[in-house]
Amino acid sequence: MLSIIGKFTLVIFILFLAGCNSQYRYTNKSYHSSSYADKEYKKTLSSVNNGEIRNSKAMHRATMRPYIVFNKKYYPTLAHIDDKFKGIASWYGPDFHAKKTSNGEIYNMYAMTAAHKTLPMNTMVKVDNLENGKSTIVRINDRGPFVDGRIIDLSNKAAHNIDMVKKGTASVQLTILGFNGKIAKTYDEKQETASVGNYYIQVGVFSRTEGANSTKRKFELILDSNKYKVVLKDGDLEGKKIKRVWISGFRSEDEARDFKESNGLQTAMIIAQ
Repeated sequence: MLSIIGKFTLVIFILFLAGCNSQYRYTNKSYHSSSYADKEYKKTLSSVNNGEIRNSKAMHRATMRPYIVFNKKYYPTLAHIDDKFKGIASWYGPDFHAKKTSNGEIYNMYAMTAAHKTLPMNTMVKVDNLENGKSTIVRINDRGPFVDGRIIDLSNKAAHNIDMVKKGTASVQLTILGFNGKIAKTYDEKQETASVGNYYIQVGVFSRTEGANSTKRKFELILDSNKYKVVLKDGDLEGKKIKRVWISGFRSEDEARDFKESNGLQTAMIIAQ
């Protein structure tokens, strides 16, 4: 027979196990049960935006402004239909479930959404897992991931679709399919959403090729060649042939303006095409 101390110890041990099991069940219920999570998600979502995709002009203006995370500045920008990007995908889930995303929606790790650092909110993106050939389609409604080399943060469900949850990351290719929560299908839709301008800074206008080439070499020495390029453009001025020196690679007018200010180019002209 157990002594009184032994019985007391056994009771404490049983209560300890019961507490651990209870906590474990609660954790599973909170984070891993789709029915419970969807119920909580819908309840929170309805109180914020009535369950609809947030796609207002005010939201886009707010989320397309430059922003800083970990002392690094990001410039949200538009993209063209069929643009492709390669990088590393990761996924996020339980710790962010039912919390607000960058566009004011409520994150649901069981929905087909994702986070991207610069694409417009509600951009539709095809994600191809280059390691196993599986693919899925997501809608951008958040910002991130803010880890070097990572290009997109997928919802838990989207990550399951391309079989990368266990590994945590995967090498992927992104393809832009549409904007404003819709996939562009017709020719007109693709032309309308793809008509996005490019931005340049004009740093010189020359009547002689030698002067243009000299200025081109000067800026090539100081620019990050992986990000910006210096190009020569032929033009006419008062009936005479000229060479314009442009810096290319700016994804938005804000980025071009910041570049001008930080490099003492106040008199340089921003060109949008």
